[in-house]
Amino acid sequence: MRFFLSLERLAAKKEGKKETGLGLTVKKGENFGEWYSEVVVMGDMIEYYDISGCYILLPWSYAIWDVTLFLLSFLQRFLDGEIKNLGVENAYFPLFVSERALVTEKKHVEGFAPEVAWVTKSGESALEVPIAIRPTSETVMYPIFAKRIRGHRDLPFKINQWCNVVRWEFKHPTPFIRSREFLWQEGHTAYATKKEADEEVYAVLDLYRRVYEELLAIPVIKGVKSEVEKFAGGLYTTTVEAFIPLTGRGIQGATSHCLGQNFAEMFDIVFEDEKRERKKVWQNSWGLTTRTIGVMIMVHGDDKVPYKDVDTQKLFDAAASTARQLKAAGLRVKEDTRDNYSPGWKYSNWELKGVPLRVEIGPRDLANSQVRVVRRDTGAKEDVPMDKIVDRISELLEEIQLQLLEKARKERDDCIVKAYTWKEFMKALDDKKMVLAPWCDEEKVEEDVKARTKGESGAAKTLCMPLDQPDLPEGTRCFASEKPAKKWALWGRSY
Repeated sequence: MRFFLSLERLAAKKEGKKETGLGLTVKKGENFGEWYSEVVVMGDMIEYYDISGCYILLPWSYAIWDVTLFLLSFLQRFLDGEIKNLGVENAYFPLFVSERALVTEKKHVEGFAPEVAWVTKSGESALEVPIAIRPTSETVMYPIFAKRIRGHRDLPFKINQWCNVVRWEFKHPTPFIRSREFLWQEGHTAYATKKEADEEVYAVLDLYRRVYEELLAIPVIKGVKSEVEKFAGGLYTTTVEAFIPLTGRGIQGATSHCLGQNFAEMFDIVFEDEKRERKKVWQNSWGLTTRTIGVMIMVHGDDKVPYKDVDTQKLFDAAASTARQLKAAGLRVKEDTRDNYSPGWKYSNWELKGVPLRVEIGPRDLANSQVRVVRRDTGAKEDVPMDKIVDRISELLEEIQLQLLEKARKERDDCIVKAYTWKEFMKALDDKKMVLAPWCDEEKVEEDVKARTKGESGAAKTLCMPLDQPDLPEGTRCFASEKPAKKWALWGRSY
């Protein structure tokens, strides 16, 4: 696992604590929204832009996205055993979508219509036909699928692109969580059979689970979206759902969709099988966005901002040598050699950025051939011999990863409540919990629940039907309609 470390070039022992000017003005538990806004700015994650809902991703946050991309690539090879990421090839498709292409699939365009941004002018001249900016790329890619897929030997056909998309959100914009432009990877594939498509949907879903749990230490629940919440125009949608305990809101982490044959019908994507019969392909799409960064901050962020001496060439050389060792071992290291800031100021700066480990080297450390390693999550300090630093830091990073995940999982699990009646459901919802409730699986009932729970905090909705379903005894009734229950659904308010 690869993480950032801060390598501090330090001076002698610190004398007490002092204010640094880097402190947060609000606490996470007092005003979550303002705290989050401060953290993403003061942590050098974003700068605000002069278009509402659009943000500049600074190098620190983009570096986190880079790590996520690395892990995605690694896990795809791991899952499928293929060198080229599940056999998926990278490509790039245009940012612009013709109106004709966008409206080809009626259900799909209706699902995105309120969020589609249109280009209507070139300079001072009105365009003869408006051009949409992609909210997603199905309608951009699938005419090419129709051209390139002819026979069964052309399948499976697998394309992925790393790109930006624009969705003109009308909800309250929140950096990384809800922005009008965001970065993502979107995979689009075509298969000869539904069985093959189904297998990929769940393989990718587990890939996304591992990104959240094994890289970001965020527990997620794998499940299937309801008919109301599924991807517009698709057959079914699977999801990994995270939860923010402090606000009592669920948050969709990533989705993997089986599109069925609907788009194949609309775009005439057919192939000739071994018997020379023409058949429609089965398609999937799946994606993970820079929302991952926001979820990580919301789950693991805190109020920590901790707060001259000797500066010799020997200290500088020792820090550089230590950094080289760690980099050679595949660890991500950032050397902080700024001499115009005190050590305390630099501690605070890296605390805000969320760096999990800090390595300090001072005169006493140099004399004892050791370094001091400080954990961000617990504040624990440990003196490590220089010849043991690579092994010990690797161990500590694994410990931090596991402990953060376990802590977040316990907090999440403590916020899941089973409810069998409407009264129990509403009490849990008002207590900012996720609610696991027996449900009749009827769209009208889901819409009714949304209507009955609508308020200042937003309406409750199905987050997913967990893949890991508890036992449902015969005769169990739906919590909302009292009709026979068909499955357990996870409900809650969400971002």
